[in-house]
Amino acid sequence: MTPPKPNIDIPHPKVGLFVSCIVDVLYPKIGLATEKLLVSQGVEVVFPQEQTCCGQPAFNAGQQKDSLALAKNFLNTFAPMIEEGEISSIVVPSGSCAAMIKHSYAVIIEKYPSEELIRQHQVIEHNTYELSEYLVEVLGVGITPSHRPLENVAYHPCCHLLRDLKIDQQPRHLLEKLTDNKLLSLPEAETCCGFGGLFSLWNEEISVEMGLRKVRNLKACGAEIVAVSDAGCMAHLNGILIKEGHPCRAIHIAELIADNGLD
Repeated sequence: MTPPKPNIDIPHPKVGLFVSCIVDVLYPKIGLATEKLLVSQGVEVVFPQEQTCCGQPAFNAGQQKDSLALAKNFLNTFAPMIEEGEISSIVVPSGSCAAMIKHSYAVIIEKYPSEELIRQHQVIEHNTYELSEYLVEVLGVGITPSHRPLENVAYHPCCHLLRDLKIDQQPRHLLEKLTDNKLLSLPEAETCCGFGGLFSLWNEEISVEMGLRKVRNLKACGAEIVAVSDAGCMAHLNGILIKEGHPCRAIHIAELIADNGLD
C-alpha cells in the first residue's frame, strides 16, 4: 500500500490536536497556547475527547503489549478523522510524543502485526506534525515580537525532536524571529538535559547531574529563558533551576510565541 501524501493544500486547514499526558495533567496552558497559535493562523482545531496517552512511557519501559493498547486507541481515534476528511493533519506540541506516533508505533506493529493497524499507521504517519514543524513547514508562519524582541533566550533541543525527528531549524527559526536574531548560543546545547522520562526515575543521580550540567551551561551563556519543545524537559529543568536558585526558567515554545509574537 502506498502511504498517503499529507493533505495540507487546503485554504482553511482543520487539525486534530494531541496534547500529551503531561500537558493535559500538569501544563494545560501549553495546550491552550498551541490552540491559540493555530487559530491565529486560520486553522480550525479539533480536540478529540477519546485521546489518552500515546503509549511512550510503557514502550520505553519495555511493556510493548501495554503500549499497543494505547497505540490502538490513538489510531482508532485519529485515523478515521483523517480518512473521512474531518481533519487534514494531527499537531503535537511534543517532540517525544510525535516521535512515538510517527516512528515507534511501527516497531510495536511489527511485533504485533495487523493489516488494520498497518493501514491506520500509514494514514497518520505522514499527517502528524510536531508544532514548530507544522507552523514553519506547513503554515509558513511569520513571527514578529508583540512589543519588543525577547532578550537572553537560549534554546535546548530536546532529544526526540532533534535525534528522532531530525527537527532543529524550525524551532530555531521561530525563536530567532522572537529575539531579533539574538538567540543565545547555549554551550553543549545538544546534550540531553537528563529527563528522559522513566530514565529520571530509574537513574536519579545521573539524571540530576545531567540537569545540573545543563543549568551550568545556561548560567554560562547568560540565559534568563530557555525555550523547549517538551513539557517533560521543561519540568525537569525548572525543578533543578529552582532548587539551585537560578532565575532562568524553561518555557515551552508554544507559550513563548503565543504570549510574545504573532503577525
